[in-house]
Amino acid sequence: MSILSIQSSVAYGHVGNSAAVFPLQRLGVEVWPVHTVHFSNHTGYGQWRGPLLPASDVREVIRGVEERGAFPGIDAVLSGYQGGEDIGDVILDAVARVKAANPDAVYACDPVMGNAKSGCFVHPAIPVLLRERVVPAADIITPNQFELGYLTETEPKTLEEILASADLARKMGPSTVLITSVERDDRPDGTIEMVAVTGDGAWIVQTPLLPLKANGSGDVTAALFTAHLLATGQPDVALGRTASSVFDLLRTTLDSGERELQLVQSQESIANPRMQFEVSQVR
Repeated sequence: MSILSIQSSVAYGHVGNSAAVFPLQRLGVEVWPVHTVHFSNHTGYGQWRGPLLPASDVREVIRGVEERGAFPGIDAVLSGYQGGEDIGDVILDAVARVKAANPDAVYACDPVMGNAKSGCFVHPAIPVLLRERVVPAADIITPNQFELGYLTETEPKTLEEILASADLARKMGPSTVLITSVERDDRPDGTIEMVAVTGDGAWIVQTPLLPLKANGSGDVTAALFTAHLLATGQPDVALGRTASSVFDLLRTTLDSGERELQLVQSQESIANPRMQFEVSQVR
């Protein structure tokens, strides 16, 4: 399996490609990372250094990969945070080119816009770009509960409402929707969930809610779910494997007392998920 991953990069810590590439490689996936920024660290620290790469440079890197004859062997294009409309254009062009070379390739998009605690933290043009152009071109999207509502202009709070909003998102274009960071009103206290919805059904997995805010965990989740779904073709299996690995990664990070994801220390949990959480079909 080969994935073209177009995301941000940091030298210190793990977000964007710096969070997604190593877990994918531990699963045996060949990854071609294309960076949209190269910062010293993620912006959550409030201070960082390094360049935001011009869209023209990102396009040139992708074109160079294409010239090496890689596109027919790419199984998926993966993207995360899109800093501007110009980068969105580059990603959509890359998706079209990859799919022209390999009609079986898929586009997996993490439509990063914000979260329930912080609200929407991207430029006002980004949600419009995602709704109107990016999500309709995607085969897999991995929004959190807040982003699902923002995309579909709904406010899902119960499981039934989340499924209805996921159906609206699927009508926009994607065949598979993974909703992360689900904290529905009707869940048991102290838990958090992920829900996967396809045309064949819907599945939910529930894990303990850890007292941790970890930048990059969504990037890891999107990468792992995409890889497991492509490898198995089974959303429920992909959901279970992803939840298992991400929980163990977060638990290891919490226990370490470190701010950054402990990816290297958690690599065995990524390569061989324990499958400790039950996946239930809800539709």
